[in-house]
Amino acid sequence: MAIKALMAVGIVAALAHATTFGAVAQVAPSDAEVARYDGLHAAAAQGDAAAVARLVVAGASLDARDGHGRTALHVAAHRGHREALRALIAAGADKGALDSRRYDIITIAAVRGDVDMVKLALSMGASAKSITSPYDGTALIAAAHLGHDEVVRALIAAGAPLDHVNNLGWTALIEAVVLGDGGRRHTACVEALLKAGADPNLADRQGATPLALAKARGYAAMTGLISAAGGK
Repeated sequence: MAIKALMAVGIVAALAHATTFGAVAQVAPSDAEVARYDGLHAAAAQGDAAAVARLVVAGASLDARDGHGRTALHVAAHRGHREALRALIAAGADKGALDSRRYDIITIAAVRGDVDMVKLALSMGASAKSITSPYDGTALIAAAHLGHDEVVRALIAAGAPLDHVNNLGWTALIEAVVLGDGGRRHTACVEALLKAGADPNLADRQGATPLALAKARGYAAMTGLISAAGGK
């Protein structure tokens, strides 16, 4: 397929994904929701680890959900409260729980670009290998899509699947190219993925390889990295 045709196909696919993503992306608790929280959800939203511990001892359910299917652990991840997250996991909260849109704490933190939260959750036993989101993706794909290169490196170090293909037909490498801006951080994601052994020749559903997709967008730095890694 010609480069111009590849570019047209890729742009259409990326636009379709962006439109869909807006409808089903993860949703952080709103200020109004937080104001209505009580119990563990309130403690997690406030980052109050001591209150978390007291409530658990008093019998509060770690599995309770809000209107979006979020546990207190999801709330702590969304709000960036590491000590509350630590307390909840130490108390036995389900580290792999998915909210109503199928996001876990690792993917939530990855999308936020919160590398410290990602590392903490991983250190406490959360998995970088979980299949999450409405796209049957991974935290690594989400981080690569958004150009969160530090998070990408942390997830790679934790054994995230490098070549997982989501239900759009895209890998983390492809998403870094087609949903990235070709700038420093998305290029750093491409570099990290390739250095870790991501397959540079896994094509999308139209048969476009990462190299062809990078060339079509004029991303010279990405093109050079993918070519040097054996991309065709």
